[in-house]
Amino acid sequence: MKKTMLKVVVCAVMVVAMAGWAAGIGTHLFAAAMTSANGLGSGPANGPAEVKIDNYSFMPGDLTVAAGTTVTWVNHDDVPHTVRTLDGTIKSKALDTDDKFSMTFDKPGTYEYFCSIHPKMTAKVVVK
Repeated sequence: MKKTMLKVVVCAVMVVAMAGWAAGIGTHLFAAAMTSANGLGSGPANGPAEVKIDNYSFMPGDLTVAAGTTVTWVNHDDVPHTVRTLDGTIKSKALDTDDKFSMTFDKPGTYEYFCSIHPKMTAKVVVK
């Protein structure tokens, strides 16, 4: 019974994720659905990680990575954005559409950042 229920839940998550993908919502919905379905969302990411900038938001808004991980921000909006921390630890130039900015996080901690052009855009990287 539990295995059948799990299969139904996983299939439902896949259908919702694929519908979001087809509707143009993008890969983050699919990735989020897969992460919650297989329970892998609790630990830090290994290898490179990507933050998408789209619709005046950073996705994911909270990202947990292992020390030594390189995070790349990609601007998919049609307006420029920046990636900055108050203390200047992270400081990108203005990113036009499809521009990228990368940073390797070697030191554990929480890095809260924002777009200096649109200060209501906020997110954070947690390095473990």
